[in-house]
Amino acid sequence: MSINLTNKERLLLEDQKSHEAMCINKYTNYANQAKDSQLKQLFLNNASIEQEHLNSVNSLLNGTVPDLNNKQGNSNLNVNSSSSSPQVGMAQVSDEDMCKDMLMTEKYISGTYDTSIFEFRDTNARDVLNHIQKEEQKHGESIYKYMESKGMYKLQ
Repeated sequence: MSINLTNKERLLLEDQKSHEAMCINKYTNYANQAKDSQLKQLFLNNASIEQEHLNSVNSLLNGTVPDLNNKQGNSNLNVNSSSSSPQVGMAQVSDEDMCKDMLMTEKYISGTYDTSIFEFRDTNARDVLNHIQKEEQKHGESIYKYMESKGMYKLQ
């Protein structure tokens, strides 16, 4: 299904595109730095889903509403390999700090999708953005649950 985007919709999608690319890079970099194998896998899984989000945003930017029922689940991460390893001389980040950063990132991105959803005219495009937002919330939940299980997130 094709759509014509307004200038505002296009600008919102360009923002989401840069957010998704940043998430892919952060998750991939953090997966390479994580000390815990469970956290490494969580970050890699989230990076893979972020790539699907980026593909969906790119489809919308190209004027095509992606079919959410026909997801292939076969997304190759398009991450610059030179950015996937820590830079020389940079301090190692703890697993807890990586989790805190990604949880904060997911909260922010979920909010930007919320705004975008309300700005789109096309119901099908809104459904795609809503689907992505729900997955962003699931990423946040998975990080929260990991942190809670490791004593990194204490409820008062």
